[in-house]
Amino acid sequence: MEEERADSFASGVNFYKVALICIAGSFAGVVVELLWCLFRNGYLESRSGLVYGPFNPVYGIGAVIMTLTLYRYRNRSSSISFFGGALVGSVIEYLLSWGQETLFGSTSWDYSHMPFNLNGRICLLYSLFWGILGVLWIKSIYPRTAQVILKIPNRFGRILTWVLTVFMVFDCAVSLLAVDRWSERVQGDPPASAVDTFFDQHFPDDRMERIYANMEFGTD
Repeated sequence: MEEERADSFASGVNFYKVALICIAGSFAGVVVELLWCLFRNGYLESRSGLVYGPFNPVYGIGAVIMTLTLYRYRNRSSSISFFGGALVGSVIEYLLSWGQETLFGSTSWDYSHMPFNLNGRICLLYSLFWGILGVLWIKSIYPRTAQVILKIPNRFGRILTWVLTVFMVFDCAVSLLAVDRWSERVQGDPPASAVDTFFDQHFPDDRMERIYANMEFGTD
């Protein structure tokens, strides 16, 4: 209530705060995955979801939806946040996996070898991780993130939010087009326009393989 009464550009859960949380979550998710890869495999490997910068919208979208769905329960039992986080995270992960395979014929993760998986898109273990993240997010990470955002001066905060939002939209659009053209090259399709030629020159296979280290295309 004190936050919502504050004279801030990001009071409550408004556009500015949601946008900044999405961008921050997109960045933080990549950092966590990089550290996990280093800890588990002993090396660093790109976990970015966009062609420009260390951002992965999967985590940004997850942070936003968790905020919007769990914010009202922030002062309730942690079990609500756990089951809510597990459900929200699993649905997001499933839909994004399905969308990527449908649009580009590719996958970036496959849990078929994991017990209690659903079409290889989600599995019980990672759903539990989403649940834990839901509790950590709404009980600890989100309040601290909100405090940092609220300290940003109003005028600068509004300008910063719009600049970053425009950049992220541009980054997402270019990334979608680059991946789409990459999938066409995998299928052996030659460039059919100046746009295709542009992406072939600026986003060749070796560059895309470095950015999307875990992306695999179907062979059919």
